Amino acid sequence: MGIKKFRPTSPGRRLGTSSDFAEVTKVKPEKGLTVPQKKTGGRNAQGITTSRFRSGGHKQRYRLIDFRRDKDGIPARVAAVEYDPNRSARIALLHYKDGEKRYILCPDQLEVGQVLLSGAEVEPKIGNTMLLRNIPQGVPVHAVESTPGSGARIARAAGSVVQISAKEGEYAHLVMPSGEMRLIHLDCRATIGQVGNLDHQNIRLGKAGRMRWLGRKPHNRGSSMNPIDHPMGGGEGRTGGGGRPQVGPTSVLSKGGKTRKRRNPTNRFIVRRRPMGR
Repeated sequence: MGIKKFRPTSPGRRLGTSSDFAEVTKVKPEKGLTVPQKKTGGRNAQGITTSRFRSGGHKQRYRLIDFRRDKDGIPARVAAVEYDPNRSARIALLHYKDGEKRYILCPDQLEVGQVLLSGAEVEPKIGNTMLLRNIPQGVPVHAVESTPGSGARIARAAGSVVQISAKEGEYAHLVMPSGEMRLIHLDCRATIGQVGNLDHQNIRLGKAGRMRWLGRKPHNRGSSMNPIDHPMGGGEGRTGGGGRPQVGPTSVLSKGGKTRKRRNPTNRFIVRRRPMGR
């Protein structure tokens, strides 16, 4: 796992970097664990744009990831580590002893041939999935469930890790990748270790074309638009938005403005808010 630089044969190659894919051991995915993926262009069923600046992109097939890890007590051997175009992390192909195959998120330092287990009481080794009540404090985890049986919801991106700081009653105090401290029920599952592909955040695309391959169109500033297109548009020359708070096209606060409603049912599970700007 590392970053590959190119000779400056063109302006795009001069600044662009890429992963060396040294950890990837298999190129083609498992056909039975993939499904077709249709592009939406950021539009809903009525053809209205609900997510701006999305279009095109390279054709992809979606890999079915096992976020529940509910095959308790059945050993699984790591058969391969693969690239997944739908996420920043690598994925690992597991061959279970009963013959079933599944994909999981590949933790850092996971090796091909390693045997993994999941269940209520297993050894806290990298790649094993356990209940939070059985994981010792201070052990790094990822792919954490938000509610028991919901499947992994927290810390799934490349390099993400959650720390178990304390356990009190039926809840564990988890420090999120954003710095927020949250209460999660002890019956929720988590996977030991940190998500792999740590160098993903250091990769530079280098040219606009690579961004288009990802399905992202150029992003326009709101202040460069007309008043009919954006609340911050209009004015003579370049303006800073007219002194109003920074908002999006639907007048929702941006730039760190608080939009969370009061009396939200999840507020009571937040022990410490994340730092501003993260």
